[in-house]
Amino acid sequence: MMERKGTAELPLHPGHAPKWLFKRMVKLSGEIVRIIGMEYGLDEVLRRLSDPYWFQAFSCVIGFDWHSSGTTTVTMGALKEALKVDDGIVVVGGKGATSRRTPQEIEIFGEKLGLSSWKIEKLKKISRLAAKIDNAALQDGYQLYHHTMVLEEHGKWAIVQQGLNEERRYARRYHWLYGIKSMVNEPHSGIISDSIEKVVLDMTSKKSEEARKISVDLVDDGIEHLKGMVIEVKNARQRTLDDFSPYRRLRMPWSINWKALFEAYEIHPTNYEELIGIKGIGPSTVRALAYIAEVIYGSPPSWKDPVKYSFALGGKDGVPKPVDRKAYDKSIEILQLTIEEAKLDKREKLKMLQRLRKFVPP
Repeated sequence: MMERKGTAELPLHPGHAPKWLFKRMVKLSGEIVRIIGMEYGLDEVLRRLSDPYWFQAFSCVIGFDWHSSGTTTVTMGALKEALKVDDGIVVVGGKGATSRRTPQEIEIFGEKLGLSSWKIEKLKKISRLAAKIDNAALQDGYQLYHHTMVLEEHGKWAIVQQGLNEERRYARRYHWLYGIKSMVNEPHSGIISDSIEKVVLDMTSKKSEEARKISVDLVDDGIEHLKGMVIEVKNARQRTLDDFSPYRRLRMPWSINWKALFEAYEIHPTNYEELIGIKGIGPSTVRALAYIAEVIYGSPPSWKDPVKYSFALGGKDGVPKPVDRKAYDKSIEILQLTIEEAKLDKREKLKMLQRLRKFVPP
């Protein structure tokens, strides 16, 4: 039951936010979120954090007034430190090793928020699947290294995670929000990036629906049958669809987790969501199944980057360029009102409003 709200692509910059700045970011971010929660409800907080445009403006307002991968990691780190159980909303997870402690933190804070054991287990599953999908079902060249989940007191949630493209040294941010029925069939609705990748295996696209179905059928048919197809494709001397592709978009991977496929066969998944959630079903296995679906069965998956809107944000000291003022208006209005109502001194409020005006120049 989730929805990816969007992605944003960010250049990777080394270093850390200075302590004096981070301390202020913790204070400012906490005040803003609390005021939004009081005025508009915690649902609106989740919805805003899942909106890439609003998130970018928010990170600039609290002090990260440049375009870099740190807008994600530092902003979410500040929010994690600022928000407490008494606020009715908390942040779990983080960067690197901290992200791997997300399930334990969901359990700890879920209990403190008064969530049932059933809801806690469901949230742990959602957290795991969101990361799995952006790494395996959506293969855009970005490896996740940051995963955070925002939990509110009734068990509603938002996810902000980020991946790194080692070759290009760019990071891409993924936003998720609770609410829709399927996370493997067109879950995107507001994706932004400053560039579009030429070749992306997107098994969450509607165009990949038949390829997803065939992938499940292949696993349920049995591992020996599947091995035969892999051998047949690898040893085939006839030309394949690869030979006619301008990007040579896919090759059968040599490394396939047969143990995971055998376990999947024993489980007999009924849909792609169940298949992708099985431990060990990773990017190479997803690609192998997609390859067979296309080459043998003639059901190609989507090869289009699921970015729907693109904009250039400039460098570390540049000012972001607005894409669509209408999309920004409500976000800016809420941020302005929140800043004015926040319990901050006049100097801090003035600086925040100035940064907001720089983000969206007149």
